[in-house]
Amino acid sequence: MTAVLDTTLASVDVRAESCSSTGPFAPVCGSDLRAPLRDGTTVTYANFDYAASAPALSAVAERVQSLLPFYASVHRGAGYASQVCTERYEGARDVVADFVGARADDVVVFTRNTTDALNLLASCVPGETVVLDIEHHANLLSWKRNGARVVESAGTVEETIQRIVAELCTRPAALLAVTGASNVTGEVLPIARLARIAHECGARILVDAAQLLPHRRVDIAELGVDYLAFSGHKLYAPFGAGALVGRADWLDAAEPYLAGGGATKNVEIDSVQWAAAPQRHEAGTPNVLGAVAIAAACEALAGFDAVAAQQHERELCDRLTAGLGAVDGVQVLRIWPDSPDSVGIVTFTVAGAEPREVATFLSDGYGIGVRDGRFCAHPLLSRLGHVEGAVRASLGLGSSGADVDRLIAAVAEFVRGRAAGDPR
Repeated sequence: MTAVLDTTLASVDVRAESCSSTGPFAPVCGSDLRAPLRDGTTVTYANFDYAASAPALSAVAERVQSLLPFYASVHRGAGYASQVCTERYEGARDVVADFVGARADDVVVFTRNTTDALNLLASCVPGETVVLDIEHHANLLSWKRNGARVVESAGTVEETIQRIVAELCTRPAALLAVTGASNVTGEVLPIARLARIAHECGARILVDAAQLLPHRRVDIAELGVDYLAFSGHKLYAPFGAGALVGRADWLDAAEPYLAGGGATKNVEIDSVQWAAAPQRHEAGTPNVLGAVAIAAACEALAGFDAVAAQQHERELCDRLTAGLGAVDGVQVLRIWPDSPDSVGIVTFTVAGAEPREVATFLSDGYGIGVRDGRFCAHPLLSRLGHVEGAVRASLGLGSSGADVDRLIAAVAEFVRGRAAGDPR
């Protein structure tokens, strides 16, 4: 353990908020939440679980609150409240399309989440899908239904891309499905390059942007991406909605994802005339508040200085990575040494300690929320040599330097306590 950390631990109560020059980038709900500690006191909660579900931006909460008095079922309703909700719901499609740089003929289908969006597209792909073994289960298991060809990632990004090229050249595939940013390490793949490769090989490309979109602006037309899937709950928008954005032809040709009201033009006992996408795949009463929340989040994020937001994240991420790396026995996980970029996710292990033990210590003793386990990416954790899992600290717009300092000091305290035989 470094002398700097020893000094910090000797002079600072790591449960309390420390001073830092880097404050939150934007206001989020729950920033003043108090967390109970095992000693009976409370402390302001330090949220490092953004990659699982990000807190709502305050602007999103306000937008949803303003719609609640009008809440009604959308489409086909002549009443005033229904008209207002229909306008807001359909208007949300335009906001999402604009936010992700969709082409004029792309469609926006609202789904329950990224997993739902990926399974929807999987039911529409007219052929095989090529996917990496590093993916979240949602972007791995969903393609099994139409023949997934899994490519084993290599020791570098460049080698991994060459393996993708080789697989696509082996025999034709309809789709290449890749993550935008790893939910385990935050590492970002070169999406534009992969899109060009897929198209040259006669395939389309789907990007699982669940972890990428909350951190980076994405323009699918500019990148050459055919389909994009993401979740509102990771994009500072609560209420359980997501979206699939992309080309309409596969979606129009496929059987409806769900059979029911709203997905049809006309129904007879012996025949059904289905609507075109997006309505074709949105049977039943939609999640109006979820769609409006996503649109509000997109508008809020679009209004931020993207360069400044990324700089805020990079400063905190570098600070956290360096601080954890200075603690004896702590290993920060990476997939590739040559990955060109990464978002605010720092996953680590502590030698000799179970991930849940570390996470519980941080929560019960210091009011710090992290994620532990295998993060629905079991093959990747096995590849990295951590079948028992790891601890993930993820950052967002509400994160601060004080939170980062507190986490580093608490992990160092955990290590020091174990070395001293402290049962805490």
